[in-house]
Amino acid sequence: MRLILPLPGNETFARHLAEAGGWELGHIEIRRFPDDESYVRILSDVADRPVDLVCTLARPDDGFLRLAFAADAARALGANEVTLIAPYLSYMRQDRRFQPGEAITSKTFARVLSSTFDRLVTVDPHLHRYPALSALYTIPTHTLHAAPLLADWIAAEVDQPLIIGPDEESEQWVSAIAQRISAPYAVLRKIRHGDRNVDVELPDLSEWTAHCPVLVDDIASSGQTLIEAAKKLPLQGFRRPVCAVVHGVFAEDSYARLRVLTDRIVSSDSIPHESNAIRLAPLIAAMIASAKEAPDDKIRHRRPPEPYDEVEQAGMDSFPASDAPPCTGGVE
Repeated sequence: MRLILPLPGNETFARHLAEAGGWELGHIEIRRFPDDESYVRILSDVADRPVDLVCTLARPDDGFLRLAFAADAARALGANEVTLIAPYLSYMRQDRRFQPGEAITSKTFARVLSSTFDRLVTVDPHLHRYPALSALYTIPTHTLHAAPLLADWIAAEVDQPLIIGPDEESEQWVSAIAQRISAPYAVLRKIRHGDRNVDVELPDLSEWTAHCPVLVDDIASSGQTLIEAAKKLPLQGFRRPVCAVVHGVFAEDSYARLRVLTDRIVSSDSIPHESNAIRLAPLIAAMIASAKEAPDDKIRHRRPPEPYDEVEQAGMDSFPASDAPPCTGGVE
């Protein structure tokens, strides 16, 4: 049976995933040593079974090392495959060198993840200049799409919706949502001057003013596009819009600024947030359950489990993992 292991902050998502797939929910102990280094201990049996580490990668800098340690420990303890379930995948924006000397972090991060895991499962990554994750990652990747889930939520919760996309590039995505629920749609024209400086131009939407505008986007990071659109819709006679996004990053005070301009904001649970209304676990569980076993040459295992030598085993037997090492003076 698969073992679902959540990293800190991902416990609810992991529980939903385990329930949806009928799999075992495991546990990891993670804490800090006095010098602020991380202590990681897997408390569940991982030997000879597939292990899925669940960790959204929003704001990854604070917790990525713990994730890497957990993946390495699972493999060393005998897991036959270690998969990363990352509902939100970070470091996708910097996909080229815009100024001399810049790091192309999307490539670097992909190399690190590919060296750490055997597979990657994510939802609606920010693919802009890359045709697919396979252009970056050297491990098998599974990209899932939440547009049908957003469409179903809109159909159930909003009367007479008008689906509005943030820019011309979103038209195919927005039209698919609208078609699924037989709703009209429009797209805005976005002019980006920087990370937090965005202009938005609305087309003439006067024939749809009886409808409820629903701003949809794959990601709300700075929220500027949505904020500017929400400000301008009333100028054409619309009521306050509903916002529905896949990934609610909502950096800094963007959620509060957007909230006063909208009737309601909803997001998927790819990133824990008070706006979460759409569960992704059933979508991911269905993919995992239906995936066929890949041939051995399609799974890039990092290395086999490590056997313990006599010295290492003796150290384990005499030093409980739950104790602080002597160098800390016994203080955790």
